[in-house]
Amino acid sequence: MKELLKRLTLGSAFCCIVPLLSACGPTRVPSGLVYCSEGNPESFNPQLVTSGTTVDATSQQLYDGLVDYDAKSGEMTPSLATSWQLSEDEKVYTFELRQGVQFHQSDSFTPSRNFNADDVLFSFNRIIDTNHPYHFVSKTGYPFFQSIGFAELIDAIEKIDDYHVAFHLKHKDASFLSNLATGFAIILSKEYADQLLQSGQAELLDKQAIGTGPFRLIDYVKNDFIRYYRNPDYWRLTPEVDQLVFDITPKSTTRLAKLITGDCNISALPKAGELPVVIDKDDLEVDSLPGFNVAFWAFNTERIPLNDVRVRRALAHAVDKENILRAVYHKTAEEAVGLLPPLSWAYSANESLIDYNPEKARQLLSEAGVHDLTIDIWAMPVARIYNPNAHKTAELIQADMANIGVKVNIVNYDWSVFNQKLSQHGYDSVLIGWNADNSDPDNFFTPILSCASVGSNSNRSRWCDPAFDQILNAAKSTTDRAKRAKLYQEAEHYIAQQMPLLPFAHATRLVVKQKSVTESKLTPFGGISFTNTSASQPAAKESN
Repeated sequence: MKELLKRLTLGSAFCCIVPLLSACGPTRVPSGLVYCSEGNPESFNPQLVTSGTTVDATSQQLYDGLVDYDAKSGEMTPSLATSWQLSEDEKVYTFELRQGVQFHQSDSFTPSRNFNADDVLFSFNRIIDTNHPYHFVSKTGYPFFQSIGFAELIDAIEKIDDYHVAFHLKHKDASFLSNLATGFAIILSKEYADQLLQSGQAELLDKQAIGTGPFRLIDYVKNDFIRYYRNPDYWRLTPEVDQLVFDITPKSTTRLAKLITGDCNISALPKAGELPVVIDKDDLEVDSLPGFNVAFWAFNTERIPLNDVRVRRALAHAVDKENILRAVYHKTAEEAVGLLPPLSWAYSANESLIDYNPEKARQLLSEAGVHDLTIDIWAMPVARIYNPNAHKTAELIQADMANIGVKVNIVNYDWSVFNQKLSQHGYDSVLIGWNADNSDPDNFFTPILSCASVGSNSNRSRWCDPAFDQILNAAKSTTDRAKRAKLYQEAEHYIAQQMPLLPFAHATRLVVKQKSVTESKLTPFGGISFTNTSASQPAAKESN
């Protein structure tokens, strides 16, 4: 019975509980979609996290931002802002806001007004103003915004009138608009927040989500499912389905089994070795797209002897990246020569800046006076776009390290404990990665390697180098693409010299789905959208 309730229930009993339908009886069977996701969201407000699992479950389902990014054209496109202007000194962005946009209604909240400038000011002032009543409601901070120095960039956010706002920057930043197009820069309801604050329930803002997006959050059972209903008042195209269910299924093999049996319409993050099974099925297919991502091995530069660049370079020289690509990715990724993927306009197809050279690795360890070294590698317990099997990757690196006389212990925790312990910085190294939030090259550097990102815990190398920050600041201070590209290549070379992390793969973004599914909108970065997705038949049929 529990499994039946979790999935789509078809028939008159279901229509009685779905407010989208006008009455019970033989009106129509409600349409629905089931997505087998890989894990639990950490929050229902993506401002508070950097997890791709959370972004998938929230950003494009529940919310909108001021601007979007069109992957085909490479241009910024309107969303809750219909247009914007940049001042002559390139330090003031003025946005005209869309009128007539409604926030979600729930059992506990009925909006009395439409979206306006107050919501924009609330959503961003919460992040940058430590005196804001909601700033410290977030126990995790605002990691993406902290990592890019957002509070230090914004001088003021001005409400001109109900439908015009201006962001005043302290200095020019060519990545500013791109950062507003990420899945983290969502707009919240100030009216809902005020209501919760008055009732002493401010923390519910990030749990019982209210947004302007295509779906409304209805129910969440940890480790089991998330249920959404269509937002019938969505200002864009109304979603194709009445109901969307995220079936939380951590194991890839179980997700594939559910897809085959029809319990899911679409499944996340298939392992490369499972793809032949999908190809052999007449009713299944693979959607793929080159990804804006990078997998890397991060060294905790605050730990001895990893604070010695010679040791970090030695470990990097010992890794056979081609072997990892063969054994883990099965031709669904390409070798990373740096952080930037080939899709980036700042990418340069240089030969790898750190080559596979075990003899060089031994030499560097000897120069550093390091012998009989033992280190831990923490491996993510869940699949990610950039690394579908971190434990297997760790085993391969473990063998590579043994080849140069370094012993490796592989450390595993379940996902919630893994995240918690990562924030305590007690690891030697970690296999992790980054899925870009926008197309700007800066997104591969500032959020994960700047000095500001150390404080936000998104810098897993714990590496802060003012000279590196100067390169990034110079790249953001100009809109000249040629100059910016040259500076980001300088940043790549600097990383290769200092080796706070070793990039090893850019993975193809994959989902597997039933052929009856009309569309599963993949983008090179950000979350997944189901607004225009439907299936010709429901994923599960009701028992008699």
